[in-house]
Amino acid sequence: MRRLPVVAVALAFVAAVACTNDSPTTPATTTASSFMLQMGSGDLYAGTPQRVQVGVFNQTADGIQLLTGGSIPLSLVPADGGQPIQGTAHYVPAPGTTVASQPTLTSPSKARGVYELENVTFPSTGVWTASLSFTSDGHPQNLTTDFGVSDEPALPAPGQRAFATKNLTMADANAKPESIDSRAQDGAKIPDPELHQETIAAALAAHQPILALFSTPVWCMSQFCGPSTDALEQLAGTGPQDAAYIHVEIYEDHATNQVNAAAKQWLLRNGSLTEPWLFLIAPDGKIVDRWSPLFQVSEVRAELDRVAR
Repeated sequence: MRRLPVVAVALAFVAAVACTNDSPTTPATTTASSFMLQMGSGDLYAGTPQRVQVGVFNQTADGIQLLTGGSIPLSLVPADGGQPIQGTAHYVPAPGTTVASQPTLTSPSKARGVYELENVTFPSTGVWTASLSFTSDGHPQNLTTDFGVSDEPALPAPGQRAFATKNLTMADANAKPESIDSRAQDGAKIPDPELHQETIAAALAAHQPILALFSTPVWCMSQFCGPSTDALEQLAGTGPQDAAYIHVEIYEDHATNQVNAAAKQWLLRNGSLTEPWLFLIAPDGKIVDRWSPLFQVSEVRAELDRVAR
């Protein structure tokens, strides 16, 4: 199985060097550096409004920094020379991390997240280019990255019916704890048992609104799964009590690269898998919305409240 990284190539490196630079700096005070723009969103397709998330990284002699906070202008340009999509992308932090009011270069040990352009409807398929420009230390920076847009979604998408999946729960006595939540290793207890009480199939049969998060807190390449799982636990404690809040661990056995059956059904396509993904499912069993790799807790809560009425 090949895991598509969702800003993971940079963030995997970031995780290794997270302690090398703990002093946030703004682009105006950066010395010799190398910036990179990377697409964060996956499974983009034409004809339907979606969120597009990107990450901005800076490599200096002191290590990797992330651009966090505020907003940035973002342009999406089709390779066929068609009309570009332009707008202001606003910062979406990993839950529990700090947020600056203006774009700031920050150590990933203090802040990490993506910039999101909302309500993007791609008019055509094929190769597109994301681009943005800014000035750092008096030097113009023009960043681009290519990404693909398909004619239809490969993963479950809004408007489609949710899979009636029998994901692992606390009731599965024969399941290894770490296959229910990867944080339950070496004898540790499952840290969020309230997120593992119900299957998606049972919640669908009961006509409950559902928030289903597919994530692997320990093995997540993007470093966003743990904070996202914590955010789901927060939503479970404060959101509508008639809703089902379900965390689905990606791996049955990470050592052998064995994926849980539920994660396979929802996310594994052509040998590739991305994570994390959060799905909002209405009581009628249809997917209302989805988020990846990050979501804003307030936005998810507002949509859940509407669905649960």
